[in-house]
Amino acid sequence: MNSPVTTTFDPVLVALSFFFAVVGSLIALTAASRIKAGHARPALSSVLTIGVALGGIGVWSMHFIGMLALKMDVGSSYSMAETMLSLVVVVLATSLAVGHAAQRPDSLLRLLGCGFALGMSVVVMHYLGMFGLKIYGFIAWNYDIVALSMLIAVVAATAALWLALNTPTLTRRVLASLVMGVAVCAMHYTGMAAAEFICTTDSRTAIPQGTGYISAFSLPTLVIVTTVLMILMLSFELFMQNLRTRPATALAPRSR
Repeated sequence: MNSPVTTTFDPVLVALSFFFAVVGSLIALTAASRIKAGHARPALSSVLTIGVALGGIGVWSMHFIGMLALKMDVGSSYSMAETMLSLVVVVLATSLAVGHAAQRPDSLLRLLGCGFALGMSVVVMHYLGMFGLKIYGFIAWNYDIVALSMLIAVVAATAALWLALNTPTLTRRVLASLVMGVAVCAMHYTGMAAAEFICTTDSRTAIPQGTGYISAFSLPTLVIVTTVLMILMLSFELFMQNLRTRPATALAPRSR
């Protein structure tokens, strides 16, 4: 009765997941550099911009695009409770970690602490999202690989923070976003390698049903709609920030 699930990955969706991780990271780390430049307590809107960009797009959207890339020979569904809770957790944790580090980028202790928090927020989001994946069966975990995925996330997230907050140029921020993108994707796919899916039913194509469950076929719609909403929110906030920081002389009427 207990039989392993055959899994494969769609390389196009894997590449798309990395793209989302990098883009979200670049937006967030650029916002973090502005907080550093201000040398003041960051505005709540700036901190949330970081959290939505990095946590929401760079981590959460990347994770579920990565899950779309996973092809299994069994029916599956997702619990909305764990799926949406994972989004809230990673946005809040990322906002706090990056915003806190950006205020004192010269503090090694703060950098290490925030890097650890940032890396672990990625870990928590990933495994909470995995807990929300439902099949008629269970997941057998290789805990050595789980520990490796946690180490990858923490080390790479700390390196990305250092690059972003201690290098002022756009080129260096792009490099930092690539490092963070690698961190998120490496953690995700290493974590996936730690999971062996075991089917416990003869009806392998049966889709698990339950309160708040959505079919895996509905997952692309959920990810697309949520990601578009986050992008619209970020676009509006960045537009408003640009208006607030525009020099007053640029807005004053010209004298005749």
